[in-house]
Amino acid sequence: MVSKNQIKLITSLQQKKYRYANKLFFAEGVKGIQELLDSNFELEHLYSTQNDFPEVSNNKKSIIDENDLKKISALATPNTCLAVFKMPLEKSIIATGLIVVLDSIRDPGNLGTIMRLCDWFGIQQIVCSNETVDYFNPKVVQATMGSIARVNVNYTDLNSYLQQTQLPIFGTFMNGENIYKSILPQQGIIIMGNEANGISETLEKLVQNRLTIPRFGSLQKTESLNVATATAIILSEFSRGN
Repeated sequence: MVSKNQIKLITSLQQKKYRYANKLFFAEGVKGIQELLDSNFELEHLYSTQNDFPEVSNNKKSIIDENDLKKISALATPNTCLAVFKMPLEKSIIATGLIVVLDSIRDPGNLGTIMRLCDWFGIQQIVCSNETVDYFNPKVVQATMGSIARVNVNYTDLNSYLQQTQLPIFGTFMNGENIYKSILPQQGIIIMGNEANGISETLEKLVQNRLTIPRFGSLQKTESLNVATATAIILSEFSRGN
């Protein structure tokens, strides 16, 4: 059984201010939880409808019924388990290799997918604007499918960060150089813009290399790609060139 205080705490973690006040976040689903248990993230408590995760000690695990799981879950159709973890201390920004910079990404699913893509393509660092959705948001955590444990994410003022970097800065635009014909380096910063407005005017001024993913459709009427889809293509081309 889950106590009223536990329900109140866990459901409050759906909001950013309570996550950071308590330094806690939660993950749902066997795969995502297992990935976090196998990482350096510290478990606060595990709630499951099944007697799984034998590596978790009994004092940090509660077997609950489906009704209790529904009370604490953020999902419309809850999985079989939910685990609360302590937020790790923020790590320094990795200043080498390929770095993905996110300018005001608001959709949790997009951020989670981009984190998963970075994990897939071996990108260790994501730098987010302060306006980008919190990566401990339950929907982001769910979308990462465990990649949250392997990608370093930092939030900062992007204007200041980009002005200080020595790495070449790439941006994605509708009128840039065809990415399929571009010579792409092994190190650099790749800026992906907001879902509705793209890269902000302030950051656009700092972009040294404008890239575009050309349209091949005969009608040429598709306005844009989803930012996570565009990120997948961009990272694939950078990786292929390397």
